[in-house]
Amino acid sequence: MEFQDKQATRVLLMATLAFAANFSVWTLYAVMGISIKETLSLSSTEFGFLLASPMLTGAILRFPVGFLCEIYSCRKLFIWQMIILIPAIASLPWVESYWGYIAVGLVTGISGVSFTIGIRYVSVWFESRQQGYAMGVFGAGNAGAAITLALAPLIIKYWSWESIGIFYAVGMAVMVVLFTLIAPEETAYMKKRRKTDISFHLAPLKQAQVWRFGLYYYFVFGSFLALLLWLPQYYMNTYKLDLETAMLFTLLFVTSSSMVRALGGWFADRYGGRTVNWSVFWVCLVCLFFLSYPPTTMIIHGVEKNVEFFININVWVFTFLIFIIGIAQGFGRASVYKVIQEHFPEHMGSVGGTVATIGALGGVTLPVFFGIAVDMFGIHTACFMILYGILAACMAVMYFSLKAEQHKKLLRDAIANNFLEK
Repeated sequence: MEFQDKQATRVLLMATLAFAANFSVWTLYAVMGISIKETLSLSSTEFGFLLASPMLTGAILRFPVGFLCEIYSCRKLFIWQMIILIPAIASLPWVESYWGYIAVGLVTGISGVSFTIGIRYVSVWFESRQQGYAMGVFGAGNAGAAITLALAPLIIKYWSWESIGIFYAVGMAVMVVLFTLIAPEETAYMKKRRKTDISFHLAPLKQAQVWRFGLYYYFVFGSFLALLLWLPQYYMNTYKLDLETAMLFTLLFVTSSSMVRALGGWFADRYGGRTVNWSVFWVCLVCLFFLSYPPTTMIIHGVEKNVEFFININVWVFTFLIFIIGIAQGFGRASVYKVIQEHFPEHMGSVGGTVATIGALGGVTLPVFFGIAVDMFGIHTACFMILYGILAACMAVMYFSLKAEQHKKLLRDAIANNFLEK
């Protein structure tokens, strides 16, 4: 038993490190994209599509990879997934066109499936009462984005932004070697328990509950992805900050949101994933209300003179509200997967992959929506208006689904009581 505990610890450690390495690659355009935008003179819409290109592949492939995780060794899938990335990352210095960067972004987006592989790899090594915490620790690999936000600007400063690809290709190669040497394979018992019947893993996808979980994850993870990609240029355009300062503020958002995921898993284990989710949504709704409000000049016509008010959120208040949203989203990402594990413990690959796909689609669609909204309306805060609307939809769906479940429970109890009385 002690040996298996040590094995589980190695699994969690190496899966988290590998996920962090992959996530740093997946979010690379958050930094590189700014230099590419300036070099190629991209519009906000074109910039949104550039940011979305790695997210697209990572999102779409999460669904089929979830099923592969149910059939094949997750350890081997992890290794091959990282190996495929290396040539694409290394080719970045030789790309010169917009569509070339889009193409490379689509290939490096394969790094996004690391979450689906890792969540299935980790979940079988831990008991149900530890699942929330274990998946929360693994999910802290989102901090890989912090690696990019901290490291990439230094590479740009002392070398050039074109050289980033070589640094990251070498780093990924080192990660492949470490993972191969240290990460253990599943035990014979775990392999024996695998169910390889595809129909068994497809069955839960007929339930509306799975798609509701996907909608919640679209907000807590999809908007997290979109914000970490969008925030650097938002800070630079709205508050006229330089690149390093913008990255520092974005780094605060990403790091805090990623690090609290383990704590969110612990809270979900103790208080229930659904309770944590509902609390997360309310916190984000309040913050997004203030963030959505554009800079406004208000003139009140008084008796003797006009009184002018200027309403604007300064950079410190903005950063504080974003920080709170990041913390809440970190809790939310952990709690959603705790709820999935409670309802579908034998379908973490298929159901987890489906929910992860829907969530990652937020990283694809939202930057594009943000760019279109800014180009159409000319308001930087339009991105937060979009997030506010999405969150309101999530809360409405959760509220009515909870009401429906309570009604069914009361009906079952009433039928059971009538049966006992007879």
